[in-house]
Amino acid sequence: MKLNEIKDNEGSSKNRKRVGRGIGSGSGKTGGRGVKGQKARSGVAINGFEGGQMPIYRRLPKRGFNNIFSSDFVIVSLGRVQQAIDAGKLDGKATVDAAALKAAGVIRREKDGVRVLADGELKAKVAFEVAGASKPAIEKIEKAGGSIKLLVAAAEAAE
Repeated sequence: MKLNEIKDNEGSSKNRKRVGRGIGSGSGKTGGRGVKGQKARSGVAINGFEGGQMPIYRRLPKRGFNNIFSSDFVIVSLGRVQQAIDAGKLDGKATVDAAALKAAGVIRREKDGVRVLADGELKAKVAFEVAGASKPAIEKIEKAGGSIKLLVAAAEAAE
């Protein structure tokens, strides 16, 4: 085999169809677009149009609403925090807050704050300073000898 003898397998690549090159080509004149009308033109945008029938998105009733004031917390489990402490990424002696968790790679972004949940075991004595925590998580933290300061509760009390 020589370099000048290398070629693709038969039928592996196909030449593109050259439309609009005269009537004799078989795909001239309208160029495979049919005849006239909106779809024969370029820039057709009729998504959701059902030929004049009432579209499905208007036939169905509206449900619910989006609360623009709701908080979006990042959820962190106690097991994940313990894992980071064991790996040496998180300092168990210092206060564990959103910035420390982000620096340790436990969370990607802070959003509206961090909420701690009770999944997993916590062996280290850790001081948390987070936006929220579940009751079982608070119990586990205090059982391990740590403390927790909730920032959201403090902010709501100040208002």
